Amino acid sequence: MLKIPQSVYDSLRHHGEKTYPHECCGVLLGQMDGDIRTVASAAPAGNTRTDSAHNRYNIDPKDLVRIQREGREREEDIVGFYHSHPDHPAQWSPTDLAEAHWFGCSYVITSVEKGKAVLTNSFELTGTDENDKKLVDEKIEVG
Repeated sequence: MLKIPQSVYDSLRHHGEKTYPHECCGVLLGQMDGDIRTVASAAPAGNTRTDSAHNRYNIDPKDLVRIQREGREREEDIVGFYHSHPDHPAQWSPTDLAEAHWFGCSYVITSVEKGKAVLTNSFELTGTDENDKKLVDEKIEVG
């Protein structure tokens, strides 16, 4: 389960609206307690994809290291990632699964239709390695 404050939930949805018609992306920071990931903050990241920014995203590794370092200073760990799907459902794609590598983390996707955030879903990356990984539906508790 992913627990996320209303303000963080709203900010990641707004990020998707702001970058439309391109995908937005960012990192979710907080604490993990068993199967519960509690988000304390979100760190927007720039989408470095220049070839297909409308349907692909990439977080610059330097940004990821910086975000992780800043989170640790606040005693927050990476608990997930988020991105938007412009004019597509809030459902993971084969590319999303192929490019997901942080097992036990949440992958949050917001569908943005005609510039407006519509639906936000979360998926947990399960498995033990690249050969058996899966993105499974995850409940989001906003509050």
